[in-house]
Amino acid sequence: MSIASEDVRYRSTVAYFCMEVGLDPAVPTYAGGLGMLAGDSLSAAADLGVPMVGITLLHRKGYFRQHLDDKGQQTESPAIWSPERLLKAMPDRVSVTIEGRPVHIRAWLYGLTGISGHTVPVYFLDTALPENTPWDQTLTDQLYGGDNHYRLCQEAILGLGGAAMLSALGYRNIQIYHMNEGHSALLTLALAKEMSEGHRLRDLSRVTIDAVRRRCVFTTHTPVPAGHDRFPAWLVSQVLGEELTSALHSCRCFLDGTLNMTYLAFSFSHYVNGVSMHHEEIAHSMFPNYPINSITNGVHAVNWTAPSLKEVYDRHIPEWRWDNLYLRYAVSIALDEIRQAHQHAKKMLIAEVEKRTGQRLDPEALTIGFARRATAYKRADLLFSDLERLTRIARQVGPLQVIYGGKAHPYDDGGKRLIRSIFEAAATLRDSVKVVYLEEYDMSLAKYVCSGVDLWLNTPQKPFEASGTSGMKAALNGVPSLSVLDGWWIEGNIEGITGWAVGDSWEPESDQGKETSSLYDKLEHVVLPMFYRKPDDYCRIMRWAIAINGSYYNAQRMLLQYLNNAYVATADAVWAPKYPHEYDHG
Repeated sequence: MSIASEDVRYRSTVAYFCMEVGLDPAVPTYAGGLGMLAGDSLSAAADLGVPMVGITLLHRKGYFRQHLDDKGQQTESPAIWSPERLLKAMPDRVSVTIEGRPVHIRAWLYGLTGISGHTVPVYFLDTALPENTPWDQTLTDQLYGGDNHYRLCQEAILGLGGAAMLSALGYRNIQIYHMNEGHSALLTLALAKEMSEGHRLRDLSRVTIDAVRRRCVFTTHTPVPAGHDRFPAWLVSQVLGEELTSALHSCRCFLDGTLNMTYLAFSFSHYVNGVSMHHEEIAHSMFPNYPINSITNGVHAVNWTAPSLKEVYDRHIPEWRWDNLYLRYAVSIALDEIRQAHQHAKKMLIAEVEKRTGQRLDPEALTIGFARRATAYKRADLLFSDLERLTRIARQVGPLQVIYGGKAHPYDDGGKRLIRSIFEAAATLRDSVKVVYLEEYDMSLAKYVCSGVDLWLNTPQKPFEASGTSGMKAALNGVPSLSVLDGWWIEGNIEGITGWAVGDSWEPESDQGKETSSLYDKLEHVVLPMFYRKPDDYCRIMRWAIAINGSYYNAQRMLLQYLNNAYVATADAVWAPKYPHEYDHG
């Protein structure tokens, strides 16, 4: 880590707000895909020299540490870490008013330096200060913890406190505020206050609303209604006070007595996007009265490519680090070089699995990876729908082994049951298919798994996968996907070229019976026979995964799309003549 230079604050034009940011395994301030995306976006900005600054919360107790017993029962403990050892404490202090009292905030700095030498500063907001009450000191303790009251207070710190902190730190040239999910939407009120020149916010003028819109961009990530934060009006009034609550009422940001943070962000942004082509369609169906675009997610290529593959790319296409599109030229790399680099990554994964679990996997067996947040719609257990058939496939066509990883939220009982069901299946299959579940899945472990498996499996229930990024990380390492056609895979799948679809025809919603049958058919008749009997054909698919998907589904391309399409604040960028109070949220 390097510290941001003093003049960065005068050049920064984009402020990127996100409740979680994944930058370093030693900084456990992320839960999953949203945090990884945020970290990859900021890393791409550092590489491309984009003047950007990140704002997030410190999360002193992290998300949580996962503990799994021999039955797959998950328990949790705090992920305690020491920001003093890894971040630079900033001397500046700001405060926000919560429940009528000042809550004081300081910031810690992590500097992301890219390949160009440009540094993107990321500030972590922290309320653990002696001048705060004991309860207020805990507000930046835990990611996605607590009840609605705790969450709304956290979101006030992120949005209102983040805007105040940027000003205190001396940032004078912020042109665009990018809200990555709705957790930071309250920053729009801070901007409105600033643009109202000190006047009270009981009634926002159209001039002020337009001014805020020109400076705000909003990315929504979830097609699941429960994923959009909602807070009752009485709680909003209690936490934010009369003035801010009146401003929200004047803009009709309450629906049925509830503040929906997604609606708030929609109403005050000149550009709104989903995170894949299909997610744009789903978001339109959920929020029909708002113009929504799409920018498909991408991952940071250098961060997620295994060392052995990096060596191959550096040797043949050294430009790839500066311009990921050059990965398209991987089509010219000899199959044996791809194969040997992958075998090295697989060897490293197997060694890491043995180190963590004591179990020794077969380096010659087809190894399937499935690692993501453990929650019901991800359907991690779909592979085990018919254990008898899976056993027969392994014995008659060729051996296979499966590596799982992923945490269930402490309050997600369905996700915890899912983990237990995988342990039960593993016990039943022990003599035919080896199944390993890795606890405490994090950034460092993800790099081993995404690069070392032979096949990436993804089986979400349609249409609940907004995008997904794990398969993109796998593709960068030449690992093809076998995935349900949802999220990014609708765009990334070229059947038999970049991988395979679970299901042979497009259907808007999942038919579990059809998808299960397709999954087994593809394994039995396509994937396993090719892997064992036509290894060169399988390696060609690995190479195409790199050349087609690796070259496109990366954070460089994604950020350039944001720069060209979203971070354009002009008079013409206000997306509609209507104002928040004129919308029927519907």
